[in-house]
Amino acid sequence: MKWLRISTALTGIAACSLLLAQVAPHARDAGAILAAQDDPHLLSELRLDALLRQNDQLVQDNIEAALASGDADLADSFVALARDRNIALPDDLLSRVSDAVKAENSTSHFAKRFATGLVTGNADDVASLSGTVAGDLFVIGDVRDVVREGKHLAMGEETDRLVLGLATAGLAVTAATYISVGGAAPVRAGLTLVKDARKVGRLGEGLAAWAGRSAREIVDTPMLRNAVAKGSVFRPGETVSAIKAAFRAEKAGALVRLGKDVTRVAERTGTRGAMDTLRIAEGPKDVARAARLAEAQGSKTRAIMKLLGRGALLLVGGVFDLAMWLFGAVLTLFGLLSSIKATTERLTQAWCDRKRARRLHRARIAAEAALADAALKA
Repeated sequence: MKWLRISTALTGIAACSLLLAQVAPHARDAGAILAAQDDPHLLSELRLDALLRQNDQLVQDNIEAALASGDADLADSFVALARDRNIALPDDLLSRVSDAVKAENSTSHFAKRFATGLVTGNADDVASLSGTVAGDLFVIGDVRDVVREGKHLAMGEETDRLVLGLATAGLAVTAATYISVGGAAPVRAGLTLVKDARKVGRLGEGLAAWAGRSAREIVDTPMLRNAVAKGSVFRPGETVSAIKAAFRAEKAGALVRLGKDVTRVAERTGTRGAMDTLRIAEGPKDVARAARLAEAQGSKTRAIMKLLGRGALLLVGGVFDLAMWLFGAVLTLFGLLSSIKATTERLTQAWCDRKRARRLHRARIAAEAALADAALKA
């Protein structure tokens, strides 16, 4: 029975050791991810490590897909990621990416996209954004948007209040840009990007809902209705003055911070990177995290967000699974330590029992010898 108890304890050590060897790597990764949840740079690195271990062709496949869709900027971002991760890529693929980037950055292409952004007010790359920002800086774009959406509002028609609020805020920021000789230009560019993302349907639902609430707070609707009713694109000076009067600057702090963060992303990743961020963001905190990620990862940011989505910015789901890996490792370690303790105690008890038995055996032999001697003397 004694040796059965020892064997059971030894079996427990072996089983817990084997299980811990299986659980420990997952628990280590889970612990690292949980510890990095407030650091987008470290979090994205850890998740990329895990993802690329599963598929070493992932980067090359995404480059091919980006080239097929005509997104040379994204393909170039994946090349930067491959270079950083020491992932070998075929020479012909690198040449195709280089040619695509050159074509996209050509003078003729830039001029065409600039004109498109200036005229339509929609941006999806650096050139068209330059045109859009130029239009907004000269108040053409914002006046156009405010007059259009404001008239919808005045007539009781369906109104995009977010575009209306962003355009109204943009007019006020544009005035500040001129006064500060460009000091507010980053905010201006960021607000333009948010407005354009909304127009082309690339603004995440959560962020759109938040921005919509913020936009409502900064606009005095009755005053704006009156300004729009009397305003015109052909009288920009008079119209801008009337619209600015409907702008509540004290309520615009959150939108201004959003504009700054969007610009920080665009400065590091380009316009499309900023658009990608606005598409996956559920709120201003996500955009702020994306700005921190972009400052750390630079040109690789688009590729990282393409692979990880919102998971590049923060823990999205799976928190329970991560916690369970840690709990499982702790439980297994406790079982191992308990088995070691039980084995040590049972071996010690067996050793003590054996030593006591030997001592009793020697005492019995000595007693028997003494009785024998006494019998002989008698």
